[in-house]
Amino acid sequence: MSGAANASRRVLVTGGASGLGAAIVRALAAAGHGVDFTYRSSVAPAEALLDELRAAHPGADFDAEPLDLADREALEAFCGSAEERGYYGLVHNAGQSSDGLAALLDRERAEAAMEVNFWSFTRLAKSLVRPMTRARTGRIVAIGSVAALRGNAGNAAYAASKGALIAYCRTLAVESARRGVTVNVIAPGFVDTEMMAPYASHREGMERQIPAGRFARPEEVAALAAFLIGEGAGYLTGAVLPVDGGLTAMMGVHRS
Repeated sequence: MSGAANASRRVLVTGGASGLGAAIVRALAAAGHGVDFTYRSSVAPAEALLDELRAAHPGADFDAEPLDLADREALEAFCGSAEERGYYGLVHNAGQSSDGLAALLDRERAEAAMEVNFWSFTRLAKSLVRPMTRARTGRIVAIGSVAALRGNAGNAAYAASKGALIAYCRTLAVESARRGVTVNVIAPGFVDTEMMAPYASHREGMERQIPAGRFARPEEVAALAAFLIGEGAGYLTGAVLPVDGGLTAMMGVHRS
């Protein structure tokens, strides 16, 4: 990690090299934050994003670091250096899908998703919230999912990991609020990224079921993340905010 930027307004984004993560990194950079982001295997996209950011924001400080959030030893080492450096904000965007019927839950696959979606976040939060509370200011944002808010066939393990994330964040928000740290969850619906590519043949039917009639653009979710990291969100904590085009507001049973 480079060390030139002012840590008081520096943000760490996990899974920031592509898709929604890259949109979040761009939105934070545009808001004036220095940004470090992690990536697992997307070396070329990470380097391209760094080049783009440095060209668009000369003088600002950006860095990228390879990190497999499922590798506990690597995560432990990363958290040690991250705590020493200190961050004003954390956005946990990295996630791992896990499809399968609830009655046929594959424990190994479910635990792999839980490791990335939930446990890695708790380890990062443990490291970063301490310097935040000492500074009496900080922002933590976790990217959850509407899958944790509404039942959806085939999403048991993924929804459970995101549900655990929500419960943890609410508790952390209560515990850290008096020390100036906010903790919130963004719960996106279907976002138009490469992660949705496997469902391309079903997209038209899926969009018909969304009140807004379309998937979200990554920039629309990223804009909320940037707001939650900003000074204007200082009194907003413990919230779960769906960005889903009205999907969770809808009953889901329609008259023919």
